[in-house]
Amino acid sequence: MLATFMHPTVLRHGSFGDALAALLAQKLACPTLTETTLRKIIGQAHADEPALLEAAVDDLLAFCERDPACERYSLPFLYYKGYQGLQMHRIGHWLWRQQRRELARYLQSRISEVFAIDIHPAARIGVGILIDHATSLVIGETAVVGDNVSMLHEVTLGGTGKDSGDRHPKVGNGVLIGAGAKILGNVRIGECAKVGAGSVVLDDVPAHCTVAGVPARPVGPCSSEQPALEMDHTLETN
Repeated sequence: MLATFMHPTVLRHGSFGDALAALLAQKLACPTLTETTLRKIIGQAHADEPALLEAAVDDLLAFCERDPACERYSLPFLYYKGYQGLQMHRIGHWLWRQQRRELARYLQSRISEVFAIDIHPAARIGVGILIDHATSLVIGETAVVGDNVSMLHEVTLGGTGKDSGDRHPKVGNGVLIGAGAKILGNVRIGECAKVGAGSVVLDDVPAHCTVAGVPARPVGPCSSEQPALEMDHTLETN
């Protein structure tokens, strides 16, 4: 039953990069941007910046190592919109840095329509990222996300109002952000910190600290040295 899906998506391609470009192009194609045009754009990005494909592999490993529902590498690649949307954001970010900003914004709109996530193409995101479920994820223009970060659905890395300039969160390496957490303003989330589900973070969070609540307050240290890898969303209390 799935032969007509698997063959053009995976089996006929000679490399991971070709298969990824084909899959993303097929997902995001529309009358304005055809599948052929999108594949060309993605291929140009991968050829110009091989680190994009290295990041795609690191992200794939992150999904398989941290998500208990992920039983094999093909699942995020074929079906998980958190993985697919992130890889397409990386293409949009490449376009943004190439000064092809109108096209980058157009892709942001398509990514939002198709995957229900909204990441500004200027946002800087590291490697080894897990975006689990992903629905309603929002990441603003000046946000920075470090390496090996895990976050769930309905997370917002946003601003606090109509401030301009550098106005979005800076998330350190190894941070775990629970479902529905809102981190607002130019605040810093320290390395290997944990943000509890449903929290509203308005102030800086120290490294290796757990915060929770509305507004978020420290509730104890992280029990794990690597909370983003452990994916333990329970709260440690003193």
